[in-house]
Amino acid sequence: MLTLMNLLTPAKDSGVYNLYFGLSLTMIILMGIAALAAIILVLMQPSNSTGIDALGGSSETFFGKNKGKSIEAKMKKWTWICLAVLVVFAITFYILQLESIWA
Repeated sequence: MLTLMNLLTPAKDSGVYNLYFGLSLTMIILMGIAALAAIILVLMQPSNSTGIDALGGSSETFFGKNKGKSIEAKMKKWTWICLAVLVVFAITFYILQLESIWA
């Protein structure tokens, strides 16, 4: 009885299996690390909405004017980088899976 995993992987007696298994495991681990980093960065960022502060008439501050150079801007940049890395790894993993099916 063939399982889905047997259909997706090369035969275990072939030399390609070890390379395929190693690449697949590495890609899954790297995708997990990139996803966890993105989640942590998103949770650490403050909200962009003013919410209840808008009722108090809060004024513009020096920190608010210089958000481009702040820690918040750096965290936003690193969030986009982590998400881009995650997308690249996911596409690469998908292509790797397609190559194993057609090989």
